[in-house]
Amino acid sequence: MPYLSVSTWSLHRLLGPLRLIQWDADADKHTTLLKDQPEVLTLLELPGEAARRGYKALEVCHFHFPSTERDYLRQLREAFAAAAISFDTLLLDYGDLTAADPVRREADLALIRSWIDIASHAGAKQIRIVAGDAQPTDEEAIRQSAAALSELAGYGSERCVRVISENFRALTSTAASCVSLLEQAGPEVGFITDFGNFQLPGKYEEFASTLPRSVSVHAKAQYDDNGFPDEAEFSRCLETVKADGFQGAMVLIYDGPGDMWEGLERIRTRVQPYL
Repeated sequence: MPYLSVSTWSLHRLLGPLRLIQWDADADKHTTLLKDQPEVLTLLELPGEAARRGYKALEVCHFHFPSTERDYLRQLREAFAAAAISFDTLLLDYGDLTAADPVRREADLALIRSWIDIASHAGAKQIRIVAGDAQPTDEEAIRQSAAALSELAGYGSERCVRVISENFRALTSTAASCVSLLEQAGPEVGFITDFGNFQLPGKYEEFASTLPRSVSVHAKAQYDDNGFPDEAEFSRCLETVKADGFQGAMVLIYDGPGDMWEGLERIRTRVQPYL
C-alpha cells in the first residue's frame, strides 16, 4: 500500500542551518558552509513530531544535517528508531555526474560516496543522487551518468543503502532521458517521480514512464499565492499514480507561504484517499 511521507524541504523554515557545498575550481576541492537560519525544530526532534502527526516516513535533505559527525548520526538513527518512523531517503542535492571537468567529476563522486557513508550511519534506506546537469538529449552524458550511478549503487549496496535518482535537474527533465538512464543504469538504481518536475501538457503521460521504477513520489501541487493547491491539477496527478498501481511513499511537498504544517495538511487531505 502507498504510505505517507514528508520531505524536510517542506519544513525548511522550521529547521536549522543549511549546509551549502560549493566547488572551488581554483583549489580543486569542495568547500562546505553552514548558513544560519532560525530554528524552531531540530532534526533530532523531527522524527518524533512527524510520527505524532501520522507520517510513516521522512526524506531528509543533505543541507538539513547540522552535523555529519559519527556520534550525531548515531543519535539521528536512534531518534528514528524511537519514533518508529522510517528514514526512507537522504536527498543529496549536490553533485554533477556529467561534469565536463574530470577533476570536478571525480571530486563529486568522492563526495557522493562520503554521503552514502553518512546515509548508512544515519540509518537511511536510500540516497537520492542527482543524475546530472547536461542536456537530456546528450546521449553520451546519459551513458556517463548511468555508469556512475551503477558504480555508486554497488558502493551503496555494500553499506545497505540503495542508490536512487529523480526527474530533477536538466539531464532527467524528460521521460525519455529518464527511461534511457534507468535502462542503462540497471535495476539496482531506483527513482523518484516528482509531480512538479515534468512540464505540461505531457507531464501525466511522462509520469507513466517513470512510476514503475519509482520508490517514492513527490506529491507537489501547483500552489496559488496563498499556498492553496490547484485541486483539479493535483487530483489528476494523483489519479495518474493510482492508475499505475504505485505502492511506495507518497512524499508531501509544500513550499508555499504561511505555516508549513498547515500547508502540508491542506494537501494531505487530498492525498489521504489514495493511500
